[in-house]
Amino acid sequence: MTEAISSILSQIRAYEMRTGAARDIAPSNAIDVGGGQPQPAGFVETLSRTVDKVSAAQANAGALQQAFELGDPRADLARVMVAMQQSQVAFRATVEVRNRLVQSYQEVMNMPI
Repeated sequence: MTEAISSILSQIRAYEMRTGAARDIAPSNAIDVGGGQPQPAGFVETLSRTVDKVSAAQANAGALQQAFELGDPRADLARVMVAMQQSQVAFRATVEVRNRLVQSYQEVMNMPI
C-alpha cells in the first residue's frame, strides 16, 4: 500500500517537473518552516499546489480564449489551442491521481484487521 502512495506522489512530482510547476518548490521538495531545518513537503501541500497550478492553467486558457474571441491580436489561435490542450492534460492527470487515491483508500479500507 505504501508503494501505491509513493507512486502517486512521484507521479505528481514528475508532472510538476514536466509542466514547470515545480519552480515554486525547493529542489529537495522541502519547505522552510522557520526552524532552520527545512521540513519535507507533505502530501497535502503537494496536492494543493498541484490543484492550484491546474486551476491557474485552466484560468489562463479561458482568458486566452476570451481574448481571441474579442479579437485581441496578442491572442493568436495557436497560443489559445496550446493553452487549452495544456489545461486539459493537466486536468486529466489530476483526475487520474484522484482516481488512484480513491482506489488506494478503498484497498486500505478493505484490508482485514
